[in-house]
Amino acid sequence: MTRRTFLSLSVPFVVGACGRRSAEPASAPPLASPVSPRAYAGPPRGWGDEDPHDWPGRRPYGLPVHGVDASRYDPNPDWRGAAQSGVSFAWIKATEGGDLLDPSFSGHWNAAADAGVPRGAYHVYYHCRPAEDQARWFIRNVPRQPGSLPPVLDMEWTPFSPTCTARPPAAEVRAGMAIFLRMLTAHYGTRPVIYTVPDFYDDNDLGSFAGYEYWLRSTAAHPTDRYPGGPWTFWQYSGTGTLPGFDGSTDLNAFNGSPVAFQSWLARRSVR
Repeated sequence: MTRRTFLSLSVPFVVGACGRRSAEPASAPPLASPVSPRAYAGPPRGWGDEDPHDWPGRRPYGLPVHGVDASRYDPNPDWRGAAQSGVSFAWIKATEGGDLLDPSFSGHWNAAADAGVPRGAYHVYYHCRPAEDQARWFIRNVPRQPGSLPPVLDMEWTPFSPTCTARPPAAEVRAGMAIFLRMLTAHYGTRPVIYTVPDFYDDNDLGSFAGYEYWLRSTAAHPTDRYPGGPWTFWQYSGTGTLPGFDGSTDLNAFNGSPVAFQSWLARRSVR
């Protein structure tokens, strides 16, 4: 989600997630009730890449279950068309820091559900705001809907944020993660997934942060090569993908397993 992370960059009139809040932000509009999601949409059809990588050895296209993540930078996608092209899951940006709500969250959340796409929500963590505040903000805006994908904690450095470029020590980062993840587990009845990128993973020794599933970004190498010894459940293999239903480029992701394994994962790991 690297290029889709920092909402405050393009909404200058909103106080940054790490700054002082001058007004109480509005919560999300009412969200649709969940529908019965399809467990597997089939292999991708009509997918491409604006900047394709010449994958040596293990390629993401050999994995059968693929999905997307979406935010305000994906305006008005045709979720039904995307589902028909092979989108088997989607994570949708909901919140950032302690006071930012993605303005497209409710629209994406409802439309993906109506199309039968299993979807969940993700939160972009800011290193200048207490973890408790951020967890409460996410819980306030993301409904606990049984059958949804587990929530995702997006952990990256924020060097381009106008309000928070802090890089706390690794132990402090992991402690904040633990607080946030425990609060969301208690509320949603399932452990969140952790999304991260190579430099953040290395800088904070996330290989030692066990007990959670990982969604790893690696756009030029297989995750087992870029994160040696690190288990992964989802792989973000492109930030420049194209597919029916989405205009322009978007992030492409794959599940580490078969369609049967994905169906079992959904049944075991969905929100309760």
